[in-house]
Amino acid sequence: MARSAARYNRHHHAQLFHSRTKLKIGLVGGSFNPAHAGHIHMSLQACSKLGLDQVWWLVSPQNPLKSPTNMASLPHRLAKARDITAPYSFIHVVAPEASLPSNFTYETVKYIKKTMPLARLTWIMGADNLVQLQQWQRYKGFISLLPIAVIDRPSYSYQAMSAGRQLFKRRYTSAQLRHRLRESRVDLPGWCFIAGQRHHASATAIRQGRAASHASTDDI
Repeated sequence: MARSAARYNRHHHAQLFHSRTKLKIGLVGGSFNPAHAGHIHMSLQACSKLGLDQVWWLVSPQNPLKSPTNMASLPHRLAKARDITAPYSFIHVVAPEASLPSNFTYETVKYIKKTMPLARLTWIMGADNLVQLQQWQRYKGFISLLPIAVIDRPSYSYQAMSAGRQLFKRRYTSAQLRHRLRESRVDLPGWCFIAGQRHHASATAIRQGRAASHASTDDI
């Protein structure tokens, strides 16, 4: 019981915010409906390539670009995410937007930067999300706040590269971004594309698979 409690304590430490830490922290935003192995893969890839100290999963109460239909409750999604990350002590699962007036990523990142002014932050996203980044509110302001590491996803490589060329003036290699994060804060906008082994898991496919499974069970 004590070990289980300790495993979850890292998600509730008040010092995650309002901190003077200089840790290199990767931020992964999303609904996590549900959290899955693909999210773990992204976190591991970013940590390995960029030398991050921690990765924070920022679980959104409601993604403005997604329908609330079939959206599990925030407590359920947090619990699932904390269960799946139990073996990975460097991953912290938090939901700062639950207590913020806005759930737009631009505002969330501004809040984190304000409350952790010395942290060396990087946004981590899949290539599929970069392709639709221009749909985000104040996306230009968002990409000016911190560097973005894009993890390759099946079928999205070329679209993501094209989107990156349109959106950013500066592109880093993963080695260059790793160096900048180690040496100093990174305030200049820019991105890096992390290729390699791709992960096919998707929350949409998982939900559809569950629905199909329930339907076939109902037919018995």
